[in-house]
Amino acid sequence: MTTAQYGAVTVEPFGDSAAMVTIPHTGQAARRAGIVAFRDRFLAHRPPGVHDVVSGLESLLIEFDPLRTSFEHVEYAARLVARWAPSPSDGPAAARQVRTFAVPVVFDDDHGPDLASVAEELGLAATEVVEAIAESTFTICLLGAAMAPMMDGLKVPRPVRRRAEPRTDVAPGAVMIAGTNAIIQPFPGPTGWRVVGRTPHTIVDISRPDPVSFGPGDVMRFVPVTRDEAAALDAGFLLPTAEGAA
Repeated sequence: MTTAQYGAVTVEPFGDSAAMVTIPHTGQAARRAGIVAFRDRFLAHRPPGVHDVVSGLESLLIEFDPLRTSFEHVEYAARLVARWAPSPSDGPAAARQVRTFAVPVVFDDDHGPDLASVAEELGLAATEVVEAIAESTFTICLLGAAMAPMMDGLKVPRPVRRRAEPRTDVAPGAVMIAGTNAIIQPFPGPTGWRVVGRTPHTIVDISRPDPVSFGPGDVMRFVPVTRDEAAALDAGFLLPTAEGAA
């Protein structure tokens, strides 16, 4: 299997019907910003035969129909898009208004079944882990599977390991951490991330014209609340703080 580098991206075959795109840069922030810029451009100029694009923090998986196109054609399309997408050294992209979110979260054993084990791993009390999460400022890097906000910015003594055995059914609204990242589960489903709490807000609503109110670059803060406080909130669809979030 060979690797082809075209300017700002590396393109590799990933099985018979996908291509993996990464950014060959030494800086983590540059790789993440570069892959977001590439993804936006690629989706705007999606070539025939590509039926899905799966985002990662520092990579992009392009899935295609091998009966309609080939890796070589997808690779060539990625080469063209890479010429258009901003490179990590181009500086900030066009300014967009950054939205901020204050997300109420219940941190307890029922809503955060991994909270105690995370505290033990970090050598902290569970209350100290909650304080660290609450004091962290999270920036959305990308929207992952089911439009889940994947965020960077967790300030803890060292990166948090994922679970050795993934959970099979995590409730929507679950707040999860791994490494120095956080994510909110939009719908019930499996995960290997560590579940530390849960928000009463609806994160993704596919019945709305805009299913999410957030996007890459937006900022979230997690606000600890008690179970009674969460129950008393009118916690519907999550909105930015200026538009009625908690």
